[in-house]
Amino acid sequence: MRRLNRIVGLAGVIAALVSILVVGTAAAASPTVGHVYVNNNSAGENTIAAFNRHADGSLSPIAGSPFEAGGAGTGAPFGSAGGLQETADGRYLLATDPASNEISVLRIKPNGGLQLADVAPSNGTTPTSIAVHGSLVYVANGGAGGSNYTGFRLNAGGHLTPITGSTYALPANALPGHVLISPDGQRLVGMRVGPNAGPSFLDGFQIGHDGRLTAAPGSPFAAQKIGPFGSTFSPTHGDQLFVSNAHDGALNGSVSVYNVAADGTLTAIAGSPFADLQTAPCWVAISPDGDALFAINTGSGSISRFAVAADGSLTLAGSTGLNTPTGLRPFDAAVSPDGGFLYVVDAGAAKISAFAVDGTTLTELTGSPLAIPGGVAPFGMVVD
Repeated sequence: MRRLNRIVGLAGVIAALVSILVVGTAAAASPTVGHVYVNNNSAGENTIAAFNRHADGSLSPIAGSPFEAGGAGTGAPFGSAGGLQETADGRYLLATDPASNEISVLRIKPNGGLQLADVAPSNGTTPTSIAVHGSLVYVANGGAGGSNYTGFRLNAGGHLTPITGSTYALPANALPGHVLISPDGQRLVGMRVGPNAGPSFLDGFQIGHDGRLTAAPGSPFAAQKIGPFGSTFSPTHGDQLFVSNAHDGALNGSVSVYNVAADGTLTAIAGSPFADLQTAPCWVAISPDGDALFAINTGSGSISRFAVAADGSLTLAGSTGLNTPTGLRPFDAAVSPDGGFLYVVDAGAAKISAFAVDGTTLTELTGSPLAIPGGVAPFGMVVD
């Protein structure tokens, strides 16, 4: 990926200031209902940006943001899904530090601020993605010579301990982009993006009581299209997995839907994959009720909107463009817990785009996109 241009023109500075002023003014009149965190991917010393999230969807930076993460980012746009995760109890954030081959654990303070608790080796090279379920943590390492999935336990003090025998080696060209643990904590799925021309695969595992992985019969499974990447389990049907297919060419993007069996076996549902008619859908986000799925089209600068049926099948409702899309490069995304808002990390311009959600309809908020404090080439987002 291209290194970001560090020279910002006067017009860009003015636009960023206007965004901050507009969003900040709205935030002053709206109560805080949660937070938004972004992995800034800063070179040298990685940082995490933190925002108060207000009832009207607006964001305001938390005092002290950005917060030091201890490890190092790449300083350039980085293909990763799930590079920042929050524990279910809301006590910790876990962030990948891809340039230093580390995982950072940050304690979440009552005011939403962050305090570094631990920095641990990722037990591989170039960590791309993190999955968390209770005390169990799995990391996808994507670097040649150190590509794997490897497990850890997170203790009550925020420290990571490797699980002996948990590392599952991957081929050098696997390029894992996302690793997920199922809602019941019993299965793990990983996306092998692979070379741009393919082949691409998906890994399926059963997770033992000791946290180790047992590969599903037939794993890895051939992807339906080239470049399986961003993915999510349904919050209401825990066996359904939605996976974006990013590398099938201009206007040929799609989303595959799989049923994941108890042993980790993946089976595509009838009708899958479902076309999104855009370019490079690299990330997906789903509403808390499981009824709407959003595919973030990095190549098109747009968001495809799908209605989700009970069996997981998708119906395309349309696509929504981003405000001032030039240079944004939309990346990771998340829907707020109340389902009212969608937030998208813009890696090319270090901003966040914010949308009101009404079913499958998206309306970008006034003042969006908003500049990210300390943002360089951000990826990974948590919305609580």
